[in-house]
Amino acid sequence: MDEGVAAVDAVIKREKHPPFLVEVFTRLVKEKPLGTLGGVIVLVLFVTGIFADLLAPYGYNEADLAATLAPPSAGHILGTDNLGRDLLSRIIYGARISMYVGLGVATLGTLLCTIIGGVSGFFGGKIDIVIQRFVDAVMCFPGVVIVLTVIAVIGPGLWQVILVLGVLGGIGGRARVVRSAVISIKENVYIEAARAVGAPNRAIFVRHILPNITAPVIILFTIEMGNAILAEATLSFLGFGIPPPTPSWGGMLSGSGRQYMLYAPWMALWPGLALAIAVYGMNMLGDALRDILDPRLRGGLGRYRRGGERRIAMTKSERSTAKSAE
Repeated sequence: MDEGVAAVDAVIKREKHPPFLVEVFTRLVKEKPLGTLGGVIVLVLFVTGIFADLLAPYGYNEADLAATLAPPSAGHILGTDNLGRDLLSRIIYGARISMYVGLGVATLGTLLCTIIGGVSGFFGGKIDIVIQRFVDAVMCFPGVVIVLTVIAVIGPGLWQVILVLGVLGGIGGRARVVRSAVISIKENVYIEAARAVGAPNRAIFVRHILPNITAPVIILFTIEMGNAILAEATLSFLGFGIPPPTPSWGGMLSGSGRQYMLYAPWMALWPGLALAIAVYGMNMLGDALRDILDPRLRGGLGRYRRGGERRIAMTKSERSTAKSAE
């Protein structure tokens, strides 16, 4: 009988799931083709931004006055602007700016919304009331108005944009998403058991709450990246974002892009297309991760794991039968 029990235990070990990231990546490729496409777009954006110095054929501010408003050609694949600067090079360097803004704003905003929503949902009571009324006050004002006002005071720039967009995104509606997830988790039995044995609040929050809100936090991070890139393009288009001559896709659409778009439509076409593709890719990736990671949705990891759980439960019953027979 010992051999039978050992064989059943071996089956149980084989039924163990792969690492979390491997499992998510596998499902993303198999079940979410648009999400996979979005992931490829995001990867290309990051690679382009990191290696912009190597990929760009010209400097982003290198002007050739003899080739002003030149159409796409072998020397300038996407054409040039009104100052003779290569558009392909400027779009590649603009990808670096978008990468900085997307990662910086998403990281700061996700960190803040996790702290604010986690504290509000975990402690509840008066702390929850005070925090949520503050969140309500922030959400009463249009986000664009707040951002434009703050940028006008502190001045435009890359780090200013990241700071303002990150803070505004962290104390807005995303904090409520995290709060809802924390409230649903803290009612579980294992949280009460941890309190019963005298575990401090910090240990409960770090060991039991944070690991269980990983899925919504990842989803918020991915979606926030696309929103941040679009918001930065909006600010740069209005003249409150990245100051020239640093290339930004939104800034390339403004000013000379609008002025010469009838004579040189490629000046507005290519930056707008790059912006649309980047935001589309991040939104598709975020939607796919939401479908995969949220067990309440059809196709979530809860459904994916049930088959393995049934097989493991069956092998456990077989093991108990073997032990009783012994």
